[in-house]
Amino acid sequence: MIRTSLLAAAAACLAAPAAATPIYLANGQLTGSAAGSNVDLSGLTGTLENGLPGNVLGGLGSGLAYAGGNTFYGLPDRGPNATSYNSAVDDTSSYIARMQTLTLALAPSATGSRLPFTLAPTLTATTLFYSPTPLIYGTGAGLGNRADGTPIGSGAPAIDTASAYYFTGRSDNFAPGSSGNPLNARLDPESIRTSNDGKSVFVSDEYGPYVRQFDSTTGALIKTFTLPANLDVTNQSPQGAVEISGNTVGRVANKGMEGLAITPDGKTLVGIIQAPLEQDMAKQLRIVTIDIASGATHEYGYKLTTGTGVSEIIAINDHQFLVDERDGKGLGDGSNAAVKQLFVADLTGATDITALSGSAAAAATGVTKSASPFLDLVSALTAAGLTPAQIPSKIEGLAFGKDVTLNGQTLHTLYVANDNDFVPATSGPNQFFVFGFTDSDLPGYLAQQLASAVPEPGTWATMMLGLGAIGALLRRRSRQPRLA
Repeated sequence: MIRTSLLAAAAACLAAPAAATPIYLANGQLTGSAAGSNVDLSGLTGTLENGLPGNVLGGLGSGLAYAGGNTFYGLPDRGPNATSYNSAVDDTSSYIARMQTLTLALAPSATGSRLPFTLAPTLTATTLFYSPTPLIYGTGAGLGNRADGTPIGSGAPAIDTASAYYFTGRSDNFAPGSSGNPLNARLDPESIRTSNDGKSVFVSDEYGPYVRQFDSTTGALIKTFTLPANLDVTNQSPQGAVEISGNTVGRVANKGMEGLAITPDGKTLVGIIQAPLEQDMAKQLRIVTIDIASGATHEYGYKLTTGTGVSEIIAINDHQFLVDERDGKGLGDGSNAAVKQLFVADLTGATDITALSGSAAAAATGVTKSASPFLDLVSALTAAGLTPAQIPSKIEGLAFGKDVTLNGQTLHTLYVANDNDFVPATSGPNQFFVFGFTDSDLPGYLAQQLASAVPEPGTWATMMLGLGAIGALLRRRSRQPRLA
């Protein structure tokens, strides 16, 4: 994938000041579904350990993927752990990992409107992620109580069956040993991408870190990719602070593979670690490439510019990517947003640092970056009338959408989403900001080569609503889905 012949040209291009002028096209909010306010379409009943409902809607901008037409997939993370109840498990719960199917259709605004397009997000389906074979859950022994005072109990979801073992966000769902154990049931999803044939999705996670492939219709696990061992920690704990203090190699707790891209040809996954590994130097992050067919991996160094970490990566073409650097300031943090910037990164000519660490990894030829951001979200949104305190603190989801026409000009679209941590009262609703750009704004941009638009979920959503329907579907699928 790395094309060294392009190094000189790429470096010259990226050294020049960015000429991008993306246009702010629309924004929209999602606060509920046909099932009710702050409720998704999983059909789940009952409450989580923290007292919140199992079908609570939120956090779905942790990841965002285009699936063709006006269909997108939103990805919540490990669940509503901003609601305190038990520090022994970092307030995590048995919130089942899932993706939310969304319709994000742009429509021209009325004359005189503040923005040229309107966006009315709609939730059309909720798909739960599960493994057809057993996973490892925590017993809950010695970990205290639920919010109602009863023992926290096993981490195995009550809806597990002999053919469906669901992934959850509870932090004790692991076996002793390496955090890369593919049988661990704990999953903290942070990014999602659609396969080019639309039959599956790829999800990156912070606990392993993992990259897992799921059937996009049923949510069944297809494959867990083997990642380099230097990303894993050896000493796991339900408490992130304990993990950090107990390891000298591997990802930092809650700062694993935060972003994931897929190249337009659908052949390569490109993940990015949110923060430096335990063995690396400050501001030195790692980009990990995965050949989907062979599983071969490579690692490249990426140095932060102004952000405190990276939240997402998305492919411009087979060697260039937009990287979302941000701070934790803004709506939800009770402060003013300062850094939410998208830089162009180029892997051309970068050195594989899989076998390196510390100063040696930092000294190797790293990923080339644009001198200035392609898009500064704080500047763009404040120019449109928002105050820095109104800009979401966690800008985490990026997806290119279909083209639109404005004043006779064709514009590509970029959708930006936030993670509201399931606390809309303090972090605001799930929000989507849409920007338009031209080929000259982002030279080299290629749309993902989706074989065809994923069918609008109305044709199969009824199969996914309610646990009874899910169970019936699972019983009909007696074998593991094939690799797409």
